[in-house]
Amino acid sequence: MAVNKKKAVVLLSGGLDSATALAVALKEGYSCYSLSFLYGQRHRLELNAAERVAKAMGVERHMVLDIGLGCLGGSALTDRIEVPKYEEMRTLPEGIPSTYVPARNTVFLAYALAWAEVLRAPDIFIGVNAVDYSGYPDCRPEYIGAFESMANLAIKAAVEGSLLIRIHTPLMHLTKAEIIRTGSELGVDYSLTHSCYDPQPNGLACGQCASCRLRLKGFQEAGLIDPIPYANPRPPSAGRR
Repeated sequence: MAVNKKKAVVLLSGGLDSATALAVALKEGYSCYSLSFLYGQRHRLELNAAERVAKAMGVERHMVLDIGLGCLGGSALTDRIEVPKYEEMRTLPEGIPSTYVPARNTVFLAYALAWAEVLRAPDIFIGVNAVDYSGYPDCRPEYIGAFESMANLAIKAAVEGSLLIRIHTPLMHLTKAEIIRTGSELGVDYSLTHSCYDPQPNGLACGQCASCRLRLKGFQEAGLIDPIPYANPRPPSAGRR
């Protein structure tokens, strides 16, 4: 490990947003510790992707925690609820979709906070976005600000004044196309990532869930080709709304 480099914990799901957030943290000179979760999601493909990304980008340590959110259910990603599919972008729902996982980012950030205190790492990176996203409440700027305030009231190191936690959201106000361009400029290999909520048994992305639709739209608007294979690679048509 490089001496005297500032440390950061980076939440790494295996998708393109979290891979880009990791690339930003590395570009800013952080020694990065990436954290992923086996939380009861439908498949391990995203965890395999996170491990590939962490290795390729040279993090100091990559950890996968088994936290079992699937026992609670309440989401199409963790329960026996069908993942919605969309033929076109304009059919994506206005409200919070069934793929929302109750309190997921709160739980993830809590674990990141605990590891950050142990590592003496004042900085936590998360790839949340409030522009081209699925409407999840725990991806909004006001949520992140509230969690950061809580974090500095919650841990021993902050109360004693030896550590001030900062939650970094470098993608918060970027479109998906801007995120992809940013990552491409930073050398992110998006062929290593996985975004699909409901992949085929052979591992191919479905091409029709909200995550696939937003990803395909982003690559199209960025003028780039998505390097991952799809079972249904039909490009998005009109805008989302």
